[in-house]
Amino acid sequence: MSPNLNLPMYMASTRVVGDPAAAIRAARCLCVALEVAAVDVSYVNPFVESVGSVFSTMLGVNPRRLAVRISSGTNGGGARLTSLIGISGRMHGCVALCFPPETALKLASKMLGTELTEINDEVLDAISELVNIVAGSAKAKFNADPPLQLGLPTVVEGVTYRVKYPSKSIWLEVPFSSDAGDFSMEVTYNPN
Repeated sequence: MSPNLNLPMYMASTRVVGDPAAAIRAARCLCVALEVAAVDVSYVNPFVESVGSVFSTMLGVNPRRLAVRISSGTNGGGARLTSLIGISGRMHGCVALCFPPETALKLASKMLGTELTEINDEVLDAISELVNIVAGSAKAKFNADPPLQLGLPTVVEGVTYRVKYPSKSIWLEVPFSSDAGDFSMEVTYNPN
């Protein structure tokens, strides 16, 4: 079991036997634990490390990684900006950085050296470049043959939207907190 999952062991509890809802919750927790355990962290860790190094070096922001979880690919109903980039080569998939508007504004302001107060093309370009830099930094950490190729970054903005990768891949969500605000990185991949 992953140490990042706060997975109560309902199965050993007598509460499950008499409570169908508890049994369903336990089954869902177990499924999530098995999905996370199936993810090869050697494909994810370079991206997590790159978020830390890029944000601290370039933006002066020290992100703190929170508990990793499986993402549904849905933005949760609040306004959000998602900057994503495709990956191909030894693996194919996608990495995305997801920001509430307030966090995106603070990070873009740090990146551009001027205070930005509204979501505009400058902010969208800044977070697009941020995912490009994080993915490029992670790419350098892989000794891939063939080498990894990065696509063009894309930004999705809205209140309700879904980002879905066209396969049975798992979206692994790595949330971060920082003094600039909360954000998350989501990674999905299939090794070739």
